[in-house]
Amino acid sequence: MLETLSTETLEAIFDALPVDITFVDGTDTVRYYSRHDDRIFRRTPAVIGRKVQQCHPQQSIHKVNEVVSDLKSGKRKVAEFWIELKGRRIYIRYFPVRGKAGNYIGTLEVTQDITDLQKIKGEKRLLDEG
Repeated sequence: MLETLSTETLEAIFDALPVDITFVDGTDTVRYYSRHDDRIFRRTPAVIGRKVQQCHPQQSIHKVNEVVSDLKSGKRKVAEFWIELKGRRIYIRYFPVRGKAGNYIGTLEVTQDITDLQKIKGEKRLLDEG
């Protein structure tokens, strides 16, 4: 059995990741977002408790509803897209979160600036200098 981690430890783990994380529960309500200083899309505490549809422009709500519905139903295992933002390539992925019995718990949004990752060539080993 895994040792139980405190909420503080879990938040510190998520904040240390080089990605932005937002969790929307099974009722489409925003319940969590990582709070590091380098977030691509800024969030404020006011977003917690809001419906995810209220966090997007009106013209894209039908797409948000479609993606969430597909993740809930299992039609999609991931929804992904990428955009250019201020000269950077931003990769956004949505994953369904399911309990041990397979029941839908919510959606996890993971956003990452992949601009520098796209420039990687060859390989660099753990002990390589530089």
